[in-house]
Amino acid sequence: MRRWIGYSALGVGVLVALIFVVGWLEPVGHSASRTLELGAPPDRVFAIVSDASRYPEWNSAVERVEVTGEPGLGQHVRLFGSYGEIPYTVEALEPPSRMVTRIDSGLDFGGTWTYDLRPSDAGTTLTITEDGEVYNPLFRFMARFVFGHHATIDQFLADLPRAVE
Repeated sequence: MRRWIGYSALGVGVLVALIFVVGWLEPVGHSASRTLELGAPPDRVFAIVSDASRYPEWNSAVERVEVTGEPGLGQHVRLFGSYGEIPYTVEALEPPSRMVTRIDSGLDFGGTWTYDLRPSDAGTTLTITEDGEVYNPLFRFMARFVFGHHATIDQFLADLPRAVE
């Protein structure tokens, strides 16, 4: 019995070490992008995605929001929800076609989200591109092999049509 406990503990230790090594070998930086067609004009879609104060109304991952400063360039936002606390700053704002947000420092991950909006026959083509960094090797492993780099974008885009319609 003791032998099996020892082998089990050793196996778990080797597995954790392997996950850490694989995560360490993964690149810190990544780029993930997704596109969605929406049945509303770009100015309406832009108004929705650029108004973080209303995210809890439609974004299932966001429970509450704290906004500091006037709406627009340089505005600071703190999202609270299923991903924990995410502070970011609006880094670029070109209504109704482009917005860039940057995660503020101090987390195990960082980077930008770029929202590109283009008119289309359906209304708007929205592309969100995450240029991110994951500093913790365990989180890099999880992001690459468990939930994927697209998970947050996919959730955002799955919820967005509810706000647009």
